[in-house]
Amino acid sequence: MQDRDRLLDCVERALGELPIDRVEPCGLYAPIRYILEDGGKRIRPLLCLMGADLYGGAPERALNAAVAVEVFHNFTLLHDDIMDQAELRRGRATVHRKWGESGAILSGDAMLILAYRILQDGAQAFGGADRLIELLRVFNRAAMEVCQGQQYDMDFETEARREVSLAEYVEMIRLKTSVLLAAALEMGAIVGGASAAERRALYEFGVDLGLAFQIQDDLLDTYGDERTFGKTIGGDIAVGKKTFLHITAMERATAAQREAIVARGEVGEKLSRVRGIYDALGVREAAEEAIGGYFDRALAALRQAHADPRRLTVLEEYAYSLMKRTK
Repeated sequence: MQDRDRLLDCVERALGELPIDRVEPCGLYAPIRYILEDGGKRIRPLLCLMGADLYGGAPERALNAAVAVEVFHNFTLLHDDIMDQAELRRGRATVHRKWGESGAILSGDAMLILAYRILQDGAQAFGGADRLIELLRVFNRAAMEVCQGQQYDMDFETEARREVSLAEYVEMIRLKTSVLLAAALEMGAIVGGASAAERRALYEFGVDLGLAFQIQDDLLDTYGDERTFGKTIGGDIAVGKKTFLHITAMERATAAQREAIVARGEVGEKLSRVRGIYDALGVREAAEEAIGGYFDRALAALRQAHADPRRLTVLEEYAYSLMKRTK
């Protein structure tokens, strides 16, 4: 398994070489460069390259697949920010705040097209047209599921959906977050020459890792350290977002506690009030237990991937590092 920093350098270099600099019209391409250059964790492209390396394939052969997934992921963030009317992304003004909503929508559309072009251009490195078709099947399935997850997320925030079950929430984050992580791993495994059973095991690992990752994100938004989290703590509570913590609390709370959870208030006061209720109801512990359960399931699936143990260990260590994150 090649060094993670080297793989990350490969991804950053490939993103930096995309044909979007000094290209007219600038208003279309500048927002794309802006959101891609902002970094982020690059989890999905790294997992794609690691998936290829697991089965002895040179990770560079999967580079186009990895970059395509990352471009698609950032496209979804760009449009998600418009839907949420978000002001900031990774500590900077969102694309629609800098270039306007119409410009942001169009640049997002161009990113989606760019992702497919990057995949197409990698056909020879992947191993030919047949393998490209397999990659497109996985990519297209994940892309549609991400859209389904986003729709559920929007539906859950409407007045018509005041109550959302944990099962519904988990299905929403599976679609919105997990399937793209899983697809990135499976696409790498395809390039690496994995069998259908190995691909499926790696995909299941990605799904459960993604579920653990998203619930951890919910937890950090309420209990994280603002100095390392990178954004204001309590954002989900401030807007009444239906997260794992919120739903768990509403299921456990008394009528008075439920009213206190949804009552408006100044951000700091509401965070303190709601977090106090969460503490009384054992919500933090419930989230930590769920994270551990999904992560254990992820590791069990990974051990069915039948790759070289040394290579599996490196991927497992990377997964552990994601669970120890503070931002």
